[in-house]
Amino acid sequence: MKPMVIGKTTGWRTAVTRSSFIIHRSAFGAAIAGALWLIPVLTLLVASGAQAYPDRPVRLIVGFPPGGAADILGRIAAQKLTGGLGQQVVVDNRGGAGGLIATEIAAKANADGYTLLFTSIPHVINAHLYRKVGYDPVTDFTPVIQFVAVPLMMASHPSLPAGSVRELVAYARSRPGQINYGSGGSGASSHLAMELFKAMAGVDLVHIPYKGVGPMITDMLAGQVKLTISSAVPLSPQVKAGRLRGLAVTSPKRSAAFPDLPAIAESVPGYEVINWFGILAPAGAPKAAVARINAELNKALRQPELVRTLNSRGADAVGGTPEEFARIIRADFAKWGKVVKDSGAKVD
Repeated sequence: MKPMVIGKTTGWRTAVTRSSFIIHRSAFGAAIAGALWLIPVLTLLVASGAQAYPDRPVRLIVGFPPGGAADILGRIAAQKLTGGLGQQVVVDNRGGAGGLIATEIAAKANADGYTLLFTSIPHVINAHLYRKVGYDPVTDFTPVIQFVAVPLMMASHPSLPAGSVRELVAYARSRPGQINYGSGGSGASSHLAMELFKAMAGVDLVHIPYKGVGPMITDMLAGQVKLTISSAVPLSPQVKAGRLRGLAVTSPKRSAAFPDLPAIAESVPGYEVINWFGILAPAGAPKAAVARINAELNKALRQPELVRTLNSRGADAVGGTPEEFARIIRADFAKWGKVVKDSGAKVD
């Protein structure tokens, strides 16, 4: 009988073992199923964490002093970003060397999305203008968004006896080297735009560089500077108030913001200069941060109130993708390199 008992006991133990295996296997399967169910939840949590940018204030470096176009437009962009991001975007003016100082600071900043650069055409000009530049304007930055496009404006002090571009050309040709013009600095768009005008119009004007358009306009209002081609953003209020005389715009056709001003191209065929302002981040900035900033500013640039504000300053809202901005930067890098070379302009 014992063998029978042992046999039964063995069978029972075998049955228990098999049952335990089935139970363990079922528990393991349930655990795997639970883990698989958690994957989309974890994915959402990770995505939610990425969207948490920014969790602290963001610095927006502007390469020019207060009062100029870059400062005015940069502060408008910062204000809109502050509202959209839910974090303070602080403008940090680092003027000097036509934006070179600010650009070098931004290039060396942490690529974490918390340091941005608000810049314009000098960004691509300076690499051709200066013998030593501590950054590459294309590879050391991640384009985020083009904020606006701004035609420049030719304006003069009322004491200059020339009420049009044609009259200016005739007057300047009769007095070579006797008329001065101001710019925001050597290599600034206001400098090279006038150099391009000098070459195409065949006139000889004396350059007086300033550390920013704001200080230059102050001297121009006092009559110490007679002429400029600078951003319409800081010039337009002075022209509308009658303190300066608007002569023309640099766009190929008349600007909607200044319909009464002719294009320089009407008197000097082929002349065209369009300035852009936009935001860059150090190379390698998080894609989530770039996408968030781009989305918030594109949203803001669709607001009629902001469009009217920009138009009143002579600027056109642009927006678009980082890739579109990158193409503009590469194209202008080549274009302005040629202008610098042809003009012979250099800064040590």
